[in-house]
Formats: sequence, structure tokens, C-alpha cells
Amino acid sequence: MSKFMSLPKWIELTLLGACVAVYAQAPKSSASATYVTPAEMTAALKSAPNQAAPLIDRPVRVIEAGGHNLGVAMVQRTRADQNALIHEKIDEIYYVLEGGGTLITGGTLVNPKQTSSSPTIGPGWSGSSIQGGESRRVAAGDVVFIPAGVAHMYSQLDGTIHYLIYRVDPNRVLALK
Repeated sequence: MSKFMSLPKWIELTLLGACVAVYAQAPKSSASATYVTPAEMTAALKSAPNQAAPLIDRPVRVIEAGGHNLGVAMVQRTRADQNALIHEKIDEIYYVLEGGGTLITGGTLVNPKQTSSSPTIGPGWSGSSIQGGESRRVAAGDVVFIPAGVAHMYSQLDGTIHYLIYRVDPNRVLALK
């Protein structure tokens, strides 16, 4: 090899070390982990102003997470929905803790009406029911993903149902909590 093609050994080692250091570093985020205890979840549900309401949907925590908001809410239902919903900007993930019922997803809203922005679910639509949706039984332990724009409603409950809703908010509609 020509002496013009080689670098001094100390420069080669320095460059190699710099490359290893750069590539070995994991991506970093300014965000930190957020922990929510069972006691906080229970307290959120108990803090609802009307404990006899057929639907209690209490946001427990909403955080900023690298360009979008993430939230978790504790929900209690004592009767089936009176209206179907579509959230325009919020994706939801349900995790059923106790109870069960029939959840209808997809299809088309019947008699749709645009709704103003809600602090818990953002703007969207409501309708008297769903036409052409998929009806499925859900029970404790089930997980349901409901992307923004998908109609959904509980058509029947087996009694009281408790579940967590994880809300993914890429438009930052939900207030931080």
C-alpha cells in the first residue's frame, strides 16, 4: 500500500474510537417514564362528581410523549350506550378489567351529528346506532384497539363493566394531566 494512502496509526485509532462511540449510543429522549399506581386509578374513579352516572370516564394521566400525547383513563359503565361514537383524532385501546358485554365496532353511524371537542375524547361524531358494524363479546382480560374514525358502542352489558382506556393523541387534543 502506498504511504499516501495510509494515515498515522494514532489518527486511525482515534477515528475508529469516535465512530464506535457515536454508533454505540442509544437514541435519547427528554421524556421520562410515568408511573400510575392502582390507588391513583381507583381514586380517579371515586373522584367522579356523580357516582350514580351510567358512564364514568376519568382521565388519570395524560403525558407528552415525543410529539404526541398519551393518556390513560379509568372507566365504569352500568348500562349500554345510548349513542355510538367516532373520535376524529384519538385512537383508543380498551383493556377490560371486570365485567363484560357486547361491543360494536366499525360500520356507519346512523343519524350522525358532529360533536364539539370533549376534554376526554376530542372532537368527533355521535349517532343513534351503528349500521353494518362487527358485534363482539368482550370480557375481563380482553384488549380492543379502536383507531380514530372507527364507530363504536356497547350495545349490551352483563352488569357493571370496568376497563382502562389508553388514548393515543397525535394531534395533542387532550390536556396534559
